[in-house]
Amino acid sequence: MSMHQAPIELYYWPTPNGWKITIMLEECRLPYVVKSIDIGAGDQFKPEFLEISPNNKIPAIVDPAGPWGAPISIFESGAILQYLGRKMNLFYPSNDERKRVEVDQWLFWQVGGLGPMAGQTHHFRLYAPEKVPYAIERYTNEVNRLYGVMNRRLEDRDYLAGDYSIADMACVGWVRGYERQGQNIDDFPNVKRWLETMLERPGVQRGFAVNKADREKRDIAKDKDAQAILFGQKAR
Repeated sequence: MSMHQAPIELYYWPTPNGWKITIMLEECRLPYVVKSIDIGAGDQFKPEFLEISPNNKIPAIVDPAGPWGAPISIFESGAILQYLGRKMNLFYPSNDERKRVEVDQWLFWQVGGLGPMAGQTHHFRLYAPEKVPYAIERYTNEVNRLYGVMNRRLEDRDYLAGDYSIADMACVGWVRGYERQGQNIDDFPNVKRWLETMLERPGVQRGFAVNKADREKRDIAKDKDAQAILFGQKAR
């Protein structure tokens, strides 16, 4: 990588998915600039953002120094993590297919399982205008199951894929919210140890700190206007 590379543009709001990318950028010491996308105000629906992220979700990046020297835009947090891992040859094995598959399967486990299930748990426990006991129980139990999977995985290793990787970065922002998900972290001692280790990493700490005040300023659980923007979206 050129020492004079133009900074990566990060389209971001401080959420568990956004933190994945700030943590990776900080761990890689890559220069970046934050383009704040206030999801509670509807910034994610602006045409200029949809050009970069057609799914109207954060995070997304634009790398001015993309493949063949041309800019590239990328949406979906898992795809961004893989791209940055390949670009920097860090935290994502480049020359060992077995190790790369180990990372991929736990990254996809987070993207397809832990994140969506924890997100639904947050929704029904914290944001839903009416409490639906069946939904609360269903998603709280599923997150509990996933924590059990993770706890067993971490019985004999420090990190999900053996060495510290983008799979761990993908999970930490979600696991940090275990209380919001109705979980007792003491029931999962290996996950607790892993979480404590993760939260001690300076790169993780710096990643969580990016635009922290924005999250504190807008409490979506109490902001009915933001909820109207975020929830119940259709193809309009």
